[in-house]
Amino acid sequence: MSTTTTTETYSTTDVENVVRRFAADLRMIADSSGTISGDEVAKYVHDVEMLAKKGYLKSVDVTLLNLGTEERAAKYTVDADAGGLVSSRPGNAMWPRLTFGTLRIIISYTAAYDADARETLSGKLRFSWTKSYDDTTHSSLSDDGGRNYTSGSYGLKRKDWTK
Repeated sequence: MSTTTTTETYSTTDVENVVRRFAADLRMIADSSGTISGDEVAKYVHDVEMLAKKGYLKSVDVTLLNLGTEERAAKYTVDADAGGLVSSRPGNAMWPRLTFGTLRIIISYTAAYDADARETLSGKLRFSWTKSYDDTTHSSLSDDGGRNYTSGSYGLKRKDWTK
């Protein structure tokens, strides 16, 4: 028998504060690119927040595609020890409106998101997430900086890419 103890220095309110900044970005991206509706944004944000609060969220990759070609991307990576980061305001998320633009959102999970966790969350997420084999290195794009969103010691580090 073994015992494991973990200490979190952030609260669910911290997660909610950080996810609100992610939500502001996603709304700006969706509105400016015209790719997904406000209702869809709300569903994505719900799933991201639920997974983050349970400690299952590793990252969220958002990519604007035009006929399958990457045009812009942002990857939000969870930092559960973000006390040393300086928080930014949401922004720099006005993406172009493309004739054949689509938005791809890929969530990566922590190792804690096992079969039991999936069963616990079954029916509670707004989307039925499936395994993705898409390349999210964005090697065809150029680094375009990023931002940090933090509250307490919980944070999301956003890395941006553009053409």
